[in-house]
Amino acid sequence: MPHDLITILGPTASGKTRLACHLAATFDGEIISADSRQIYKGMDIGTGKDLDEFIVGNSPIKHHLIDIVPPGYKYNIEEYQRDFGLALDAVKANGKFPILCGGSGLYLETALIGGSFLGISSRPERVQELEKWSDESLEKRYLACNALIRENLNAITKQRKIRAIEIDDFLSQNTRWKPATPADNNSLIIGIDIDRDMRRKKISDRLSYRMNHGLIEEVETLLANGLSHESLEYYGLEYRWVSFYLRGEITKRELFNGLSIAIHQFAKKQMTWFRRMEKRGFEIHWLPATNEIDVNINRIIELLNKELKKGPKSPF
Repeated sequence: MPHDLITILGPTASGKTRLACHLAATFDGEIISADSRQIYKGMDIGTGKDLDEFIVGNSPIKHHLIDIVPPGYKYNIEEYQRDFGLALDAVKANGKFPILCGGSGLYLETALIGGSFLGISSRPERVQELEKWSDESLEKRYLACNALIRENLNAITKQRKIRAIEIDDFLSQNTRWKPATPADNNSLIIGIDIDRDMRRKKISDRLSYRMNHGLIEEVETLLANGLSHESLEYYGLEYRWVSFYLRGEITKRELFNGLSIAIHQFAKKQMTWFRRMEKRGFEIHWLPATNEIDVNINRIIELLNKELKKGPKSPF
C-alpha cells in the first residue's frame, strides 16, 4: 500500500459508512470512526450509527471508537486524539488495514495531522463561568477571538465556543506558546460528492424513518436514565429538537420540519469545512454518491495503483 490509511469523509447522509465498510471487506480492513457523537453508548438512532452497514455479505466489519463512553460523559478532542492513536495501533497489530470514516471535521483533522491546540489545558472554573453567560455575550466574545482559532475550531456548539474562548485567553497571556509537532498520517482521502438536492432528500427520508422507528423513544430512555433536557443539547441536533418536542414546546410536525432544516444546515457546514481542508493543503479525491459501490471501490484502487507507479518520494 502506498498509504498507511484510507480516509472516507462526507456530509451526513452521503453514504460514506457503506462505502467504508465495503472497502474494508475488500482490503481486509477495520473501521476507525471519526464521528464526535457515535462514541456514546445508547445514542444509536439520533447519531445515525447504522450498525447494520457494518455487515457486508455475512461478514461483520470490525469497528473502533463507536460506543466507547456512556451518555452524560463529555468526551473531548484530546481524548479522541489519544484514542485514535490506540485504535490505529490496534488495527495494525491485528494485521488489518485501517480505514478512517466520518463527517466530523475536527475529528478528521485531528486524526490526520494532530491538533494544534491540544496542549492547552482546560480550566474548569473558567468553563463554569462561561457556561453562565448569555448566548449573545458568548457569541460576542467568541467573535472577538483570534481569527486562526475561529478558523480551526469552527465552533458550532456552545461548548466549542467556550473552548475557543479558553484558548484565546491562554494565547493572549502566553504569546510564546508553540503547538507540539502534529502527527502526519499518510492517508489517501476520499470524499463522497453528493449534490444538494439528493442530499436534502436523503436527509428528509432518513429523518422520517428514524422518527417512526425509535428516535423519540431513544430520547425518552435517555431522560429516564438520568440525562436532563439541558444536557441533551450537548449531544447534537436530534436530541435537542426531540427534547423541545417532549417538553411540549413544539408539535411533531414542527419537530420534523425544524430538525430537517437544522440537519440540512449542518450538512452545508460540513461541506464548508471539507472545502477549507482542501484550501489548507489536504488533497481530497471526490467520488460521486450516485456511483455504485463497486465503481467507487475500483476508482480507489486506481488511485492507489497510480501512487504505486510513482514510486517512493525522494527524501531530497
